[in-house]
Formats: sequence, C-alpha cells, structure tokens
Amino acid sequence: MVVGGGQSGLSAAACLQRRGIRPLVLEQHQVGHAWERQRWDSFCLVTPNWQCRLPDFPYDGKDPEGFMVRDDIVAYVRRFAAAIAADVREGVSVQRLCWRDGTYTLTTNAGEIEVEHVIVATGGYHKPKRHPQAERLPSSVVQLDARDYRNPDQLPAGPVLVVGSGQSGCQIAEDLFLAGRRVHLSVGSAPRSPRRYRGKDVVDWLDRMGYYAMPIDQHPEPRLVRHKTNHYLTGRDGGRDIDLRRHARNGIVLHGRLLGFADGQIHFSSDLAANLDQADAVYCRIRDSIDAYIQREGIEAPEEAPYQPCWHPPAAGADSVALHQEPLAAVIWCTGYAADFRWIDLPVFNGAGYPAHDRGVTHSPGLYFIGLPWLQTWGSARFSGVADDAEHLAETIRLRMQLTDARHERQECTALLGS
Repeated sequence: MVVGGGQSGLSAAACLQRRGIRPLVLEQHQVGHAWERQRWDSFCLVTPNWQCRLPDFPYDGKDPEGFMVRDDIVAYVRRFAAAIAADVREGVSVQRLCWRDGTYTLTTNAGEIEVEHVIVATGGYHKPKRHPQAERLPSSVVQLDARDYRNPDQLPAGPVLVVGSGQSGCQIAEDLFLAGRRVHLSVGSAPRSPRRYRGKDVVDWLDRMGYYAMPIDQHPEPRLVRHKTNHYLTGRDGGRDIDLRRHARNGIVLHGRLLGFADGQIHFSSDLAANLDQADAVYCRIRDSIDAYIQREGIEAPEEAPYQPCWHPPAAGADSVALHQEPLAAVIWCTGYAADFRWIDLPVFNGAGYPAHDRGVTHSPGLYFIGLPWLQTWGSARFSGVADDAEHLAETIRLRMQLTDARHERQECTALLGS
C-alpha cells in the first residue's frame, strides 16, 4: 500500500512493480494535485529540467537546461503515472493508520483496508505556519498562505506585505513587483544561491561535486539540515539570481523579521542588514566551493568578479509600517509548513511529530516513508533523488516479503512433519 500519489508515491510504485509487486496507491485528490492547486501561476522549478529523473522516466522535453513551469510539471507527473500504469485510486483519503491483529489497518473514506506493508508518501509540508499575531491584523487586510496565492490580480488594489524570504517568499514578492504592485518583504534568515557561475548553472556544478548524492550521515549538520530553509533563487525567465539588495534598489521595501502588530502598526526587527549579510555569505561560500572544485579538477572555466553588494539598508534600528499611512491590501504568509502525521497511530515518531527512520525504514516492520526532505540525500524530496530512495524501499520490501514467504514455508513443512 502506498499512501500518496505524487512523484514520490508513484516512484515507489514503479520500483515495486519492477520487482513483481503490484501496490495499491491511494491519492486523496488527483495525481499532480499539489503542483496544480498549491502553486502560483508563474511558478517554475528552481532546478534544471535535466535533473528530473523519475524511475525510467527522465525529462522528455526539448529544453533540458530550462525550468519547467507549473502546468508542465503537472503534465510530466501525470505522464509518469500513465507510463507506469499503477493501480491509483484517486479521491481516497486515509484518516487513520494503526496496527490491529497483526496487520496495518487503514481507515479511509472508502472503508477499511488491511495490509502488511505501507509506504507513506505524503511529504512533510502539510500545515502552513503563520505568525502568532496574524489574527491581530485588521479584517480589511486579506491574508493568504503561499499555497493559496495564484497571481497579483486575485488581490485587492494596494500594497502587499510578503512575510518570509525563502524560495516562495522571494519569488512571490518578485511576481507581485513585476506586476507593478508596491511590495513590502519581511526578510528572515533564509540563505541564497547563485543561479549561474563560471559558465554553468550552479546546480550543474553542485551535481558534479556530489552534493545531491551526499548521504545525510556525511553531512556536517545531520540533525539540523532536514529542517533548514532552502536557498532562494529562481528559474523564471530562463533562471537568475534573486538579489534582494537589487530589488530594494529598484523599489521593493525590505524589512527585518516580523515582530508583531500593535496600535495600528506592523513592527519589524532591526536584523535586516544581518539577514542580508548572512544570505550573501552563503552565496559567496557556494561560489568559493565551486572555485576550489574547478582548481582541484583542472577545469577550464571563465573567471567571474567577486560579488559586491549594490545596496545597504539605512543604519537604523527596528522599523514599522503604519497602516493608516500604508494601507495594506494583503499579507501573504511564506513562513513555512509543519508536518502533520497525527493520522498515523503508531509509535514511530521522534517526540516532535516527525518520523524516526533510517532512509525511510522505520522500526515498525512494514512501515516506510518516502519524499521527506533529506530522507537520505539533498535530492530525496526532489525529482533528482527520489528514484534512489524508491529503489531502496522497494528492495527492502522485496527482501522482507521473501523472508516472510520462506518463514511461512518452513512453518508449513514443520506442521506437515508433525502431523
């Protein structure tokens, strides 16, 4: 049984089928739902198309160096589903998973199902987070989570505050700004990455350097990396850096981390300069690591000048926006997501509601996870690495089923000899 019909669940199904195991895949909505319904209109991948490597189904378009837009991603995932011809039941949601009478029991909107093996492929981003004081905003201000934003036209006229500077926050702020909206952006501690450097896309360099294949136990911060914010950059218009300093110089209003709301004002921390400096430091470290790799491998590559900041925030303390002077039309919350596995009634979590596992294999025999950030590598929750994780789980299940069959056969032989 596979719970979740996204690219992770479908990849697991494909790898199981290769081994002669025909799984049932339950999908709460439709295949490709999250890509189609929880992304904005101009959304595109931040990794090049050539990194889309689902099992035996690599990117099949004409622009391997480009970045698929939302509708093309949906079509790619659905073509993959059609190609593997897995038994996918759409519109079936799982309300509870528990252990009962020696099997796993799934309670669904279509009835109960009993199975010996369950792969949970629902990802790790389930519930949007908002600032605790979001409810104190005036009712006249529209509030949306990133997954509900579609385009600037869905918002009423007026300035917009985007809270959060990870990939979604920076890209949505840019989308609004390019449409002519006045944009405020609350900048957190998210790191940033170059798009291209020394003649290649940075993803190409990092792939050659082995970053996407590095196992988590070799990472210098294995306990922290699963919960770190992704670097911000974009694949829009052929791909480019996102330099918030340049956006500030062009008109986006940057603030530090959001503190709260009081007396008709939105208050921000004084950490804007520090957050920009920190993001730039990561940006420069990535460039430095590529420089070192090029030198070590003796690769000929064009030189590039060192990065120089084009804008600095004014030397001031905490700032605020007075809503009577700047009547916000909307706030878009791009402050991350929390996992919600409360429907799994089994002791397989780490005390903070997150699955405890070894490359997706839990200590509860027959229960597995796939598609989580850093399940095993940086590519685990991406199109680039999910196939390797799916192969690992499928082989683990095949071996366990083989052992179970052998055990049953021995028991039957023993019973016959004793009769």
